[in-house]
Amino acid sequence: MQWETVIGLEIHAQLATDSKIFSSSSTQFGSAPNTQANAVDLGMPGVLPVLNREAVNMAVKFALATNARIGKRNVFARKNYFYPDLPKGYQISQMALPIVGEGEVEIELEDDVKKTVGITRAHLEEDAGKSVHDLFHGQTGVDLNRAGTPLLEIVSEPDMRSAKEAVAYARKIHSLVRYIEICDGNMQEGSFRCDANVSVRVSGSEKLGTRAEIKNLNSFRFLERAINFEVERQIDIIEGGGEVVQETRLYDADRDETRSMRSKEEANDYRYFPDPDLLPVEIEDSLIEALRGQLPELPDQRCARFISEHKLPAYDAGVLTADKATADYFEAVLKQSGAPAKIVSSWVTGELFSRLNKDGLELTASPVDEHRFSGLLARIHDNTISGKIGKDILDKMWASEDEADHIIDKEGLRQISDSSELEKMIDDVIAANPSQLAEYRGGKEKLLSYFVGQVMKASRGKANPGQLNQLLKDKLKG
Repeated sequence: MQWETVIGLEIHAQLATDSKIFSSSSTQFGSAPNTQANAVDLGMPGVLPVLNREAVNMAVKFALATNARIGKRNVFARKNYFYPDLPKGYQISQMALPIVGEGEVEIELEDDVKKTVGITRAHLEEDAGKSVHDLFHGQTGVDLNRAGTPLLEIVSEPDMRSAKEAVAYARKIHSLVRYIEICDGNMQEGSFRCDANVSVRVSGSEKLGTRAEIKNLNSFRFLERAINFEVERQIDIIEGGGEVVQETRLYDADRDETRSMRSKEEANDYRYFPDPDLLPVEIEDSLIEALRGQLPELPDQRCARFISEHKLPAYDAGVLTADKATADYFEAVLKQSGAPAKIVSSWVTGELFSRLNKDGLELTASPVDEHRFSGLLARIHDNTISGKIGKDILDKMWASEDEADHIIDKEGLRQISDSSELEKMIDDVIAANPSQLAEYRGGKEKLLSYFVGQVMKASRGKANPGQLNQLLKDKLKG
């Protein structure tokens, strides 16, 4: 029997406000437990929440970036449930009238296939605190620093049919929220988390299968692995004569499996009702237009421009524009170095990225900023040094604060482009290898690379490769 996977994602993007959504407490990450929770966050008697205007602005920006309907009148509700890290006994969220309605994003799959994924809604809500299970033997600690932190919960349509499609969609949302600067996207700190609703059905069927929700996936790799495991688990159950139970599950990365957490709640289990302490939010057209004017060039627009303006292949443009910091870095280096766009792209996505990955660094923490990187590529572009020497210089720049020019002059690495100097080296190499010369002139032209290597060795890698090849060919012909 052939099975079809149906996936919808709920993404929680922590909004990059300085204070919480309903209080003046700081949202800074990494503070000592329970030092950033005031009386409003704790739900103490007599306190009233005050809505953070910037959180509303950020949600509107997301709606504009995804061509979504904007709820010009939206209402906050109380979502009631009991958990130790929820001190009020309810979470302030949105239900019937969210701030962001239907929208869509386009994702790119393998072989340049594009697919549109619908967004059902995106609503504002406050985060809960955090239960800590590993600090106290036999006890659980509660850290309420995160309680009240503003979240935008982005709910997709069940439009994805594989784990790879789900990852492509999550990456696209991750890119968007970082481009419009409403979320830092830091998955290690919990600023961007995914819940995956997964079900399977017989191929061709219109009826959706029973879904399981996998909670709090904080990496794209875990998202893909969790979905793939869950799909196989559900198929095995059905083919074995059983029935999939609607439930909430957790992904165990160590065992690479999902496990049951609790039965899945429905909306009526939370007894939603409008929060009596918060007035409905009215969003005027003038605010929407003002925020539209603040939007940057979005990833798809920038990718198209890189292809048309810089003549980059679609793949290169996609890699460079997936992250705003990378696109900004590339354009800064392109402008300052004067090197061709394809060369800059290759060095950024190749040499720079490989060193960042090796050291586990984000581009924003790169030891070599765009100014110093531009200086290196400028010297390669004007033939002061070869690309091979450039890689060695980049290693030295990585471990120091030296500019490329300083290293080149200090170590005498300027490329040899003087024809007479190169010819002397070639003559010496040819004189020292008479048998190889005879074989070359006898038709064994593959020996050209041998002679190139010998001259490069004699020049300590500083011979201009283009000039060397042409001069060497002429000399070898006699």
